[in-house]
Amino acid sequence: MMISVLICLTVMNQSHEEGGGGKEEEMITALVCPEEDLKDGEMKVVTVGDQKVLLVRTHGQFSALGSQCSHYNAPLVKGVLIGDRVRCPFHGACFNVRTGDIEEFPGLDSLPCYKVKVEDGQVYVSIDKKVSQSMVNRKNSKSCVPSLRVTVHFVISGPAALLCAETLRQNCYQGRIIMVTKDTLPPIDKPKLSKVRTQAHSYNYPFAYRARSLSCPGWDLEGVKMLQCYEDARDIDSSSLGQRTVVIGASFIGMEVASYLSDKAANVAVVGTSRYPYERSFGSEIGKMCMQMLEERNVKLYMSDGVSEIRGQNGKVKEVVLKSGTVLEADVVITGIGVIPNSDFLSGSGIEVDSHKAVIVDKFMRANVPDVFSAGDVTAFPLTMRGDQRVSIAHWQMSHAQGRVAALNMLKKPTKLESVPFFWTVLLGKSIRYTGYGEGYTEIIFKGKVAEQKFLAFYIKDEVVVAAASLMFDPAVARLAELMAKVSPYIYTN
Repeated sequence: MMISVLICLTVMNQSHEEGGGGKEEEMITALVCPEEDLKDGEMKVVTVGDQKVLLVRTHGQFSALGSQCSHYNAPLVKGVLIGDRVRCPFHGACFNVRTGDIEEFPGLDSLPCYKVKVEDGQVYVSIDKKVSQSMVNRKNSKSCVPSLRVTVHFVISGPAALLCAETLRQNCYQGRIIMVTKDTLPPIDKPKLSKVRTQAHSYNYPFAYRARSLSCPGWDLEGVKMLQCYEDARDIDSSSLGQRTVVIGASFIGMEVASYLSDKAANVAVVGTSRYPYERSFGSEIGKMCMQMLEERNVKLYMSDGVSEIRGQNGKVKEVVLKSGTVLEADVVITGIGVIPNSDFLSGSGIEVDSHKAVIVDKFMRANVPDVFSAGDVTAFPLTMRGDQRVSIAHWQMSHAQGRVAALNMLKKPTKLESVPFFWTVLLGKSIRYTGYGEGYTEIIFKGKVAEQKFLAFYIKDEVVVAAASLMFDPAVARLAELMAKVSPYIYTN
């Protein structure tokens, strides 16, 4: 998930005034089930009026809340209930079952929370008739008088900036909030936008990075494209229809683009330097499965290879020459070969960056310069579940979490980043879900069969599960993510 923000803070000032008032609710109450229907730690969907409600029993008490995740409307009853929170089976968002508050991301909104009572062994749920299932219980941003003396400056907008800004307002931050970005759109849910537009992409290059361009001859010909923003995606979509398309890069961007174009372009070829797609992230067996999936859709993959030259005619792409000597005819070339942090503007500022140009922060998202915070893809931060190993993770979910943590610490509410990474990719309509941080794993243990496209993979390092991936095995990865979140400070030390 995935777009970064550098946040610069001046003097802080906050107010604790609460909004008041409210009109009497019009309630409808329904008997939903006998008390004995749910055991402790169980949940079920019940109907109140025309609304579906998630009924939960934890620690002997009942709670009722919205039945669908506020991110992509996944059915939470198919997710994981541990303690007082439920985790979405699709993308890992977590909600407190007592309050409906969102506690882990992606997503912005909390869930509606309803009144529950138990009488004579029967469970009753009451809801506001005016509140539809689609209306979420979003925490109110407090009404404040702007202060010109206090400013939070977001150098780049995206999910981290959006979560930070929203958290600040929810906690009655009174100052100005300024976002500066090259993007033509305000912060949006880019994975969802990309799915609507292309029905396949669930991963986008972050604007806090710039896409790594090719260095071979012909890289600047007309028809060579990179995916960095909404306009790029629209251009790729329209220009590739019915055309000979070559995708360079066999990781997330390249594979998702190839998947989407498989039934739209005249033909699609993918060029990758590894033996199999996703090999570094998922391993060779899953990579081989993904390769076969695309090959069955007439996508040709040229692996363990690279591009030596792009040739053109009249300034336009005509063919791609591989290092192996293979020549691929092409009308459109799409590159997805990595990214570089956009942190060059920090040169001379005193803000510390690592060897990959990522801004170094602590668990409170603080940079080494006072009153400067950084959150999102452009940061290198200590990951709790890996013994505070410093990592950079370009995940949509992690950017949300970091934005919230940064805001709370700006408000002098000390909060550590404790999130467990969770991401997903979509290939030909099938979602591979992943949680944890598997870099340096030494073994993969499988449950199910990869060849049958139904599996759960455990990534092992030093006899510890450090990550997991699944396909058609929900809610296994969500359950593992929640378990990692509960015990992560203890499961791995260097």
